[in-house]
Amino acid sequence: MKITKIKIENYRLLKSLNLDVENDLSLIIGKNNCGKTSLLSILEKFIGTKNGSNDFSYDDFNIDFQKNLNDIVDSSSLLSKMQFPIGIKLKLFINYDELDNLSNICQLMMDLDPDNRTIVLSFEYILFEADLKRLRSDFTMYQEDIIKAGGEILPSNLDTSDNPISFNYFNDFMKKNHKNYFKLQKKSIEFNSISRKENDLEYIDLTRENIPLNKIINFKTISAKRNISNNTSDNSLSTLSSKYYESKADNEKGLVEIQKFKSTLSKTDGELDGVYEELFKIVIEKVKQFGGIKEGDSNIKIVSTLQHKELLKGNTTVMYEHIEKQSLPESYNGLGYLNLLSMIFELELIISNFRKEHKENEMPADINLLFIEEPEAHTHPQMQYIFINNIKKILSEASMGIDGKSKFNLQTLITTHSSHITTASNYNDIKYFYKKAKNEVISKNLKDLEKEYKIDGEIKNFKFLKQYLTIHRSELFFADKAIFIEGETERILLPAMMKKIDNNPEYSSSPSLISQNISVVEVGAYSQVFEKFIDFIGIKSLIITDIDSGKQVIEDRKTKTKKCRVSDNEASLTTNSSLKFFFEQAIENNIQTGIHKNELDYLRSLSFNQKLIKKNRENRIWELDKNGNVAIIYQTIEPNSKNQKYHARSFEDSFFHLNREFIIENKDNFHSLKNIKHFENDDMDVYDLSENCIDKKPSFAMEILLNSKMDESENEYSNWEIPDYIKEGLLWLKYN
Repeated sequence: MKITKIKIENYRLLKSLNLDVENDLSLIIGKNNCGKTSLLSILEKFIGTKNGSNDFSYDDFNIDFQKNLNDIVDSSSLLSKMQFPIGIKLKLFINYDELDNLSNICQLMMDLDPDNRTIVLSFEYILFEADLKRLRSDFTMYQEDIIKAGGEILPSNLDTSDNPISFNYFNDFMKKNHKNYFKLQKKSIEFNSISRKENDLEYIDLTRENIPLNKIINFKTISAKRNISNNTSDNSLSTLSSKYYESKADNEKGLVEIQKFKSTLSKTDGELDGVYEELFKIVIEKVKQFGGIKEGDSNIKIVSTLQHKELLKGNTTVMYEHIEKQSLPESYNGLGYLNLLSMIFELELIISNFRKEHKENEMPADINLLFIEEPEAHTHPQMQYIFINNIKKILSEASMGIDGKSKFNLQTLITTHSSHITTASNYNDIKYFYKKAKNEVISKNLKDLEKEYKIDGEIKNFKFLKQYLTIHRSELFFADKAIFIEGETERILLPAMMKKIDNNPEYSSSPSLISQNISVVEVGAYSQVFEKFIDFIGIKSLIITDIDSGKQVIEDRKTKTKKCRVSDNEASLTTNSSLKFFFEQAIENNIQTGIHKNELDYLRSLSFNQKLIKKNRENRIWELDKNGNVAIIYQTIEPNSKNQKYHARSFEDSFFHLNREFIIENKDNFHSLKNIKHFENDDMDVYDLSENCIDKKPSFAMEILLNSKMDESENEYSNWEIPDYIKEGLLWLKYN
């Protein structure tokens, strides 16, 4: 029996979330503030420790839902369009098979169709239509009371999107009173095995029927707030060791180690009795002086009564052994190591709870769901690798019970911001949380990306992508924006170019490029291999490439493609495979209609906005779109300081065109350039310079930085210019 899917509606950023759950472990990744903590929160409130207590606040409702509710309250005409009840919902889709024990879930079944092996549990905090009408009436009175008290109120029929003050009045009212109108409900909802959809109108009310769920689902968490510190007065691990003993003592009374511990305490009690007799002798003699009617009436005796549970509370200290065999207290550990130890202790406590071992008449729940939040806290990359490489095995072994007994069904959800944990994970386990809109997050399965590559017969590209991301760039999953570049030259110079733009008064308005979470990825001339991944992660992406102009020539009776200047009269195409891929359909359409005579002519004609693209999900082709999330840029015609216009073929000749004087001024410091004297020869154009003078590209980029200077305003890199095409792209990324 397994949870296969979690659906959430109208909870914070989780406006309409569908999360596929793996049989063993699901790793949920995504950048900050994309709903990972909200997932834990709603599970806690509906099936965790806060279950049944109505711990919801009005701020828990999705912002769009709050606005829609305000509109409905303001306008009765919208009522007919609503399907009540409305509100926050958590749905757990549970699949079972013929090997499962159905004694607990049989009460939840909506039909006896043998092909229907899905149960849908729905946990809701909802508003019914009758309660909405009551809400509308009460809110009207609330507005009238404000007016009577001398306050001002806006007309109720005003559009809240244009009148945030009206929305704020309603918001204030609901924060205080939402529990008067919304109700908690638990249901088992009908599931149609043919349409594979649930029917919210047909259900079993679990509260009314008094059907408990504790034997079906047991939910436990290891929170990111693990109360660890390396303060010398903190003994969080020692406290956990005490809790661990308590769980063992309660559940495993026959355990040899427990009996040995109790026996040792009894022996110690006897020894302490003799010590206490001497220690309290004077006090006891004085007590005898206040004797009663008979001799010995007020005699007292001090005896040792060590309690095995109480003894460990505050009296055990976790030490770690130094290489010199010296024991040091837990506070001497680094926070990362303390965090790992804390998780292991908590994990053992939770596993003990899941097993229900040695508890009479209790069996493990049908489904045991463990949520581990951000295990990477305080840990260095190597420790993060160790954690994710071992956790799956540890959990699997734990679910098998002890000596094959007390087996239990375990599923684990782990959330993380760590690219290191992501890198070391099984990609089939990864769930990517992505902010689709301002108030909405969606979940994507990384294994679905593999299907996309398979459909187009590009499985080799997917294997390459996995290897590349594993070794280099898993941080892409956590970035806000991305830049895909061809080579090391751009990689070395991009940070300087970003800073140069940020320091320019014309572009200095926030947010600065340097402060944004931008990931730079080196892909060579093969950004098309990443195109499905770029579409999958859905973040703003800038692809910086070269126009790579070429022409067709006949040599030895064969047609060959040779590179050439963009201005060459015979130049007709690009040799850049990325440009051919992303603009394929647009180029074909323009040539067929006679708008442009060839491939290169089309590429040269595009303005920056015409280089914005978006993937059409129906025909699976990239198309021009002014609202596209991806910009692909390459060299354009531009003037230099002498107003000489030139269309470069590559980054190098573009840089030489703008910064020839910079090279000449620092010619003795550019050891990466050969034939340096050519730069002072006006008969040599920059195309020839780029073809004949570059010896080592990475070294050339480094020497540009080394020869950079500050201006009078202390702006760095002031003595060279950024090519226009790169500047345009970075400004688009900066402000969008």
